[in-house]
Amino acid sequence: MRFTMSSIWRNHASRLAEFINNNNEVQAHLYLEQLMLFPLDIQDKIIDDISHLSHCTNDAIANIIGHYSVSEVK
Repeated sequence: MRFTMSSIWRNHASRLAEFINNNNEVQAHLYLEQLMLFPLDIQDKIIDDISHLSHCTNDAIANIIGHYSVSEVK
């Protein structure tokens, strides 16, 4: 089975949403830092963007993760 980048982001988004929905910001930060290797300032931006979503879906979260992943590579 071949995974696309968007399916990987959706998988990460699902896990991250679980932490945020359970008000576990520390675990969300650890997940972003250890698994996804985001620096602290980017972690804060991702979590802040997610908290402002009107519809917090895995696809919406995946788009945010993808945005910060791509913008950091440029």
